[in-house]
Amino acid sequence: MEQLKVKTEKAFKALEKELQLKNPMQTPRLVKVVVSSGVGKIKDKKRLELIIDRLSKITGQKAVQRGAKKAIATFKSRVGDIVGYQTTLRGARMVGFLDKLLNVSLPRTKDFRGLVRTAVDDMGNLTIGIKEHTIFPETADEDLKDVFGLAITVVTTAKGKKDALAFFEYLGFPFRKEEKK
Repeated sequence: MEQLKVKTEKAFKALEKELQLKNPMQTPRLVKVVVSSGVGKIKDKKRLELIIDRLSKITGQKAVQRGAKKAIATFKSRVGDIVGYQTTLRGARMVGFLDKLLNVSLPRTKDFRGLVRTAVDDMGNLTIGIKEHTIFPETADEDLKDVFGLAITVVTTAKGKKDALAFFEYLGFPFRKEEKK
C-alpha cells in the first residue's frame, strides 16, 4: 500500500534518468481506476442486481448504469439501452482497490503468469480484463453459476507507453518477463 501512495519526489528520483525527467511535476501519476462490466443482452432483473451488488462489494462504491451511445441493429440495441455498469475510483479508494488487486486478487487467478505489456495503450493507460469476478475475496461465498467478467482501466498522466510501463513497474505491477527468442 505504501508503494502505491507514491510521493512525487520518490517517483521522480527513481524514474528521473530512465524517463529523462527535468522537473518532479513531469512524473507520471495515477488519476483514476475505472471498473466496468458489460451486461449485453441480459434482461433478468435478479442477474442485473447481482452484478450491481458484486461490483459494489468489489469496489466499495455503487455501480452506475451505462447506456448505449448508438443504436446498432445487429445487436438489437437502441440508444439509451443499459449495456453495462461501471464505477470510477479516485483517491484513497483507488489506492485501496489497486493494493487489493495486486496483492490478493491477481495472485488468486488461475495460471497467472503476469500482465502482458501490450495491455498498456499509447496514451499511458493500463486495461486489464478479468474473466471471473470470483478472484476478489468479497465474492468468494457465492454460487458459481452467475460468474461475470469485468474490465479494469488504470488511468495515468504518463505521456506514452514507455513512460507508463516504467511507472507501472515502479509501482509493482506484475508484468510478464520477456522471453528471448
